[in-house]
Amino acid sequence: MDDVFPGFENGDFVVLYGDDALFMSFVLCVRCVLPRDRCGFGSSVVFVGGGNSFSPYLISDIARSYGFDPLEALGRIYVSRAFTAYQFSALVLEKLEQFVNAKRAGLILVSDIMLLFLDRDIPKTEAKDLFVKVCAKLSNIANNKDWIVLATYKPERRSKLGLFFEAVLFGRSSVLVKFEKRGKTLSFVLQDHPRLKPFRVDFPSDNVPLTSFMEV
Repeated sequence: MDDVFPGFENGDFVVLYGDDALFMSFVLCVRCVLPRDRCGFGSSVVFVGGGNSFSPYLISDIARSYGFDPLEALGRIYVSRAFTAYQFSALVLEKLEQFVNAKRAGLILVSDIMLLFLDRDIPKTEAKDLFVKVCAKLSNIANNKDWIVLATYKPERRSKLGLFFEAVLFGRSSVLVKFEKRGKTLSFVLQDHPRLKPFRVDFPSDNVPLTSFMEV
């Protein structure tokens, strides 16, 4: 990806969704904590988990693949888990910005941002209101230009509520990336970006140069 995509910048509110989006977010966590001389950001990460999806084992494996100490990588990723939409909303709306400042993090990663709001025990009107506020808060945090805010989600198109959440999230994001997996091919699809035209890159199983698959 480094050959065809320049990456994200402070001020971006990035949404990753589709196949392997969560895995890609873990890769970005490690890339963020890597030193700058190893093509990293040299910063810490705040990981807000909405689906109890954080995997220290996967982070460790990715860090090793970069030749980086797994324990050092894990020590620079601050994880906060929520188990209800109310906990999740409180974390984002009341505590996140102060905590990120205290840890001097460069990346805020919000995992499975929609999941808890789809809980049937929460009235739909209340779920919608909270989700709109959460997305607005993350967008405002990104607009401060001090951090990159990145959210992942699993598409939920079987319900009107899921479609509503998707529309709100997409409307607030500044960078939208979809991952599609077909057979052994994983595609990176840049759907929206404030500085780049949309394009698609296919990662085939063999080592064909990625630039030959880019469509701008």
